Amino acid sequence: MKPKVREYEGDGIVVRFEPRRCIHAEECVHGLPGVFDAHRRPWVDPRGATADEIAAVVGRCPTGALQFERSDGGPGETPPPSNALTLVPNGPLYAWGDLELEIAGPGAPSREIRAALCRCGASERKPFCDNNHVELGFRDAGDLDAEGSGSTSNEPAEGPLKIRPLPNGSLLLDGRAELRSADGATRIPVRNAALCRCGASENKPFCDGSHFSVGFEAE
Repeated sequence: MKPKVREYEGDGIVVRFEPRRCIHAEECVHGLPGVFDAHRRPWVDPRGATADEIAAVVGRCPTGALQFERSDGGPGETPPPSNALTLVPNGPLYAWGDLELEIAGPGAPSREIRAALCRCGASERKPFCDNNHVELGFRDAGDLDAEGSGSTSNEPAEGPLKIRPLPNGSLLLDGRAELRSADGATRIPVRNAALCRCGASENKPFCDGSHFSVGFEAE
């Protein structure tokens, strides 16, 4: 079944919203409250700003729940020059870049620029985060050990980054990216790393095989 996507048409731009991917990061409502208002129905009114302003704020949505298409010939969204993976304290992994995300089920990998990926193991919308880490009480500060495991690389974090959730296992990266701690102080270039998505690893954000001992199940 295809995910439900809502469309809101404005002057020169169409805003698309996929509710199942929204975790209320609130970049949109803080960026353009005249366009995005959670207390209004419909909550998106593209008439409240220019197409350029709306496109810029939609591009800040870390989950990819908001996307846009220009109908005025203006530029669409393109991947950033390098891939970045940022740890969120007690929360998901924010991925930005030229992403090829494998999702369970038939079809080719989903091409993405922005996504919030589950790290706690409790999401009902894996591989995406659904905020169940809050109810679970997931705790991980998002620290990063520069000497930690993972396949490091001195090459630029460019090119497609394939992200493949292994059945009942880790989140496998095929490609190059910069892995960033929650505070941004530590940044590690990685290539072909395996990241924890069961929430149990003692070497977070990297997988240490704990999904076997906790009986983690996910497609």
